[in-house]
Parts: sequence; structure tokens; C-alpha cells
Amino acid sequence: MKTLIFATAAFAVSTTVFATPARYSIDPAHTYPSFEADHMGISTWRGKINKTSGKITFDKTTGKGSVEVEIDLASIDFGLDTLNEWATGDTFFEVSRFPKAIYKGSLTGLKPGSTAKATGTLTLHGISKPVVLTISAFKCIEHPMFKRDHCGADATASFKRDDFGLDAGKDYGFRMDVNLRIQVEALIDE
Repeated sequence: MKTLIFATAAFAVSTTVFATPARYSIDPAHTYPSFEADHMGISTWRGKINKTSGKITFDKTTGKGSVEVEIDLASIDFGLDTLNEWATGDTFFEVSRFPKAIYKGSLTGLKPGSTAKATGTLTLHGISKPVVLTISAFKCIEHPMFKRDHCGADATASFKRDDFGLDAGKDYGFRMDVNLRIQVEALIDE
């Protein structure tokens, strides 16, 4: 009996110590960061990004991992063509110089049914600043068509856009707060 208990304990320790994080690719057809920003203090503008890609490395045993996401700023969509053109032009995002926003972070506490964090750096408009994502509604299932692990979550964060040199409207009293919401799905790599 002692041998069985020792063998079981040794197996549990060895699988925990040698657990290998799995690598997932973000599903661009099911991942759309959206955001809210002030418009002259009288309304809130909302928009989304239509093209996002990236990788997530995740160890289900420890709940730890890493995330790297690229956001194509040319795909910004406010639902208003003239605002999209302005936002991607030389007076705001300057997409010709800074075509992507990149988020790199480390994941902790990622377990189904719990709230987790991604602590990392957002690079936007050529400036890098720390941003913490709060991750909720995390869940993994077997993808019904691909028969591979498929995970999803909702993430939120807030930051000041003028920290990234995006201060258009500040002189007119626009608040610089941006609320970010991300629905993300990722499929384990083969």
C-alpha cells in the first residue's frame, strides 16, 4: 500500500513539475477587441477592431501562461466611414507609421469559472505602457469540428489614450479614458 501511495504521489509531482504549456492561436474570426471613448463629454463613441491575430501559451495545471496579440489598426470600425478615415489618418493613429498595436503579457490564475489577470505591455502609436487585462468567463471545450482544445474568454482593461500620444480633443475637454473589451477565442495548435 505504501508503494502505491508513493507511486501515485511521485506521478502527481512529476506531471506537475514537467507539465508543458500548450500553444494556442487566436481565432481571428471570433476575436474582436472593442472600445469606448468620450466624445466631448456628451456621449460615448464605440468601435471595434476587425483584424486581430496572436498566440497564447497556457498551462492548464498551473493557470499560467503568456499572451501576444497584434491588432491591425487599419481595420478600426466606428460604424462611420469618415471617423474611420480620420482615426487611421495622420492626425490620430497614423497607421502609415504605426500600423499595429501589440499587447504582450503574462497570464496568472487562469482557471475555468474564476477571474484571472494578464499583466503586460501595450505598444500603441510607438509608445509602450503597462496595461493589466482582467479576464473573466474563461472556458475550454473540444471544438466540435476540429476536435481540438478550443478556449475562450472575455477580457477588459482601461487606459488613458494620451499616455500613448493620442490626445486629440483634449483641449476641447474630451476625457482621455478608453475602456477596452475583448472577446477572444483560441484553438490549440496541432
